[in-house]
Amino acid sequence: MPFHYRVPKRFVDLNVGGHVDHGVVIDYLQEARTEFLLSASGPMPAMLDSGVLVTGHQVEYLGPIGYDAAVVDAEVWVDQVGGARFSISYRLSDGGTPVVRARTFLTPYDLAGGGLRRLTGPERDQLAAVVDDPVDITPLGKVRPADLTGAHPAACRVRWADLDSYRHVNNVKFFDYFAQARWELLAGAGPLQPGEPWLVVRQDLSYLSPLDFRREPYQVRTAVVRVGSTSLECAADIIDPLHPEPKPYATARTVLVQVDDAGRPKPVAGDLRGALDA
Repeated sequence: MPFHYRVPKRFVDLNVGGHVDHGVVIDYLQEARTEFLLSASGPMPAMLDSGVLVTGHQVEYLGPIGYDAAVVDAEVWVDQVGGARFSISYRLSDGGTPVVRARTFLTPYDLAGGGLRRLTGPERDQLAAVVDDPVDITPLGKVRPADLTGAHPAACRVRWADLDSYRHVNNVKFFDYFAQARWELLAGAGPLQPGEPWLVVRQDLSYLSPLDFRREPYQVRTAVVRVGSTSLECAADIIDPLHPEPKPYATARTVLVQVDDAGRPKPVAGDLRGALDA
């Protein structure tokens, strides 16, 4: 049976379009997941103290989240348990309307020793006892080096407030980094014009290494990899530009849909398609 939690909204969660920003939705998932773990008896609450790292998200946005209702209703449950990882499914609804379905992949972490660890027997038994089928969501696939050929580089400065209690950049903040770099790419190419809004409808993130605070900026590389009739797909990663052979800290695939004033998908016009293809 899913765990139910009512995630409170804040007015500052809204973006310029008047609905909850897609990155804030990941914060809602985190709040619901944390309440799920803390509300359980046994070893699950202690896992947050010893350390749990998010290794991936798969998120499908089914509709906008407004501010009419004070909360977002979340259903949360464990959908898979392995020796050193587990995953959680979610369904979010706003005023009774389904708005998000998602999965999060996690692994236990030894904060004292500074490394990944396996699930203990009691942890695994408790998680396995409540496993149900995962939410129906199709992965977008991995980001390949070829996807980022000619990618647009954008500076990524970590703010002190981006860190979580583990002293690493919180998993939610990565969505902000990728969104900012994606905006810079598309605005620089010319397709982002007034009256031509884009909505994020799918996004998958893979976390490969913790990102630490430092004064020197990291770098987000973003490329358009597909242009559809009403949509586009971007691939991106985060690297250390000061490293001679940089390896990604995280990768992302994002699908956006162009919509009209009523929020309905509309075809990508010829000039706009040419800019995106370029």
